[in-house]
Amino acid sequence: MEEKFSITDIRYMARALEIAKKGEGSASPNPMVGAVLVKNGEIIGEGYHKFYGGPHAEVYALKEAGQNANNADIYLTLEPCSHYGKTPPCADKLIKSGIKRAVIAMVDPNPEVSGRGIELLKEAGIEVELGLMAEKAKDLNEVFLKYITSDYPYVYLKKAQTLDGFIASSTGHSKWITNEKARLEGHKLRHKVDAIMVGIGTVLADDPSLTTRLEEQGGIDSLRVILDPELDMPLDAKIINQESTASTLLIASEASLESNSAALMEKKEKLLAKNNVDIIAVPLEEEGFLNLDFILRQLHDLNISSILLEGGAKLSYSFLNKGLIDKFYYFIAPKIYGGDDGISSFCGQGPKLMSDSKDIKILDRRFLGDNILLIGELQNK
Repeated sequence: MEEKFSITDIRYMARALEIAKKGEGSASPNPMVGAVLVKNGEIIGEGYHKFYGGPHAEVYALKEAGQNANNADIYLTLEPCSHYGKTPPCADKLIKSGIKRAVIAMVDPNPEVSGRGIELLKEAGIEVELGLMAEKAKDLNEVFLKYITSDYPYVYLKKAQTLDGFIASSTGHSKWITNEKARLEGHKLRHKVDAIMVGIGTVLADDPSLTTRLEEQGGIDSLRVILDPELDMPLDAKIINQESTASTLLIASEASLESNSAALMEKKEKLLAKNNVDIIAVPLEEEGFLNLDFILRQLHDLNISSILLEGGAKLSYSFLNKGLIDKFYYFIAPKIYGGDDGISSFCGQGPKLMSDSKDIKILDRRFLGDNILLIGELQNK
């Protein structure tokens, strides 16, 4: 499809994709979008969607170009919106600006838009060309694509492990398996997602902060989601006693919150009295575990479009078994635990035959000093 586009077109779309990524972590649950206005071979305006509820990429590009936008070309990583949401339709603004041509990477999967923005441009006599660098645009917005077309957030699983597959020693000690470069990549992951999820076991064992530490880039703290069926969260836990821009959400079982236990109700009130702590109740499955599908749908309803699963082996096993993981991030250090009593990546009953194990398609591999990062997804996803 890209044969019909010139090298110049590819260069400007690449620029649009580059600036779109600047919205990572702040535009969510909206997509990351970049816009580049070009006239007489020069960029006269560009912009990206900076934050949820704020102006769209096209608005910034048009403002920078001013009256010069008339008769210009625009390169967009995503179809312009055609409906009134938190901002007016961008398709209308482009038509009024007088642009002559729009090169668009991909159609917006949002059912409220999906092709209508393109049709409006065509009806106004604007030349529209679709599909340039579409796969890169889809990769950029993999989270939005799932979020807007399903009832579930996009789920990343992060693991830091030894060569022989252990994430902690028999005592639960895990600091530090991976090196500093790998840990920095982990914080970049935290920055890009809406929520970080762990089980209460991780909190009790490690007393983590689950904040994002990217000093030079101004990392964004994500919502901290703790699966805590019996409200075992210690009142002095670091996670609920720290300065952070993000909240902590405790997910308890309906059964525990309806138990009429005076001690539990008193603890619930003390937890809710903490700054930025919320509690929601969810049903249990027949096996006695929290209903993960229900939890993910609840988080989706709260505009959580992506989750980084940092929980321990049991939580990881539950997500894997239910097919709820979209992408795997494996940080592997050149260490050998050398025993059989440590904590492995997953804790649960595996298949009887190796042929029944999960096959992973490796999408990317990176060297982080002497550590390796493997990024993959389930085969036949």
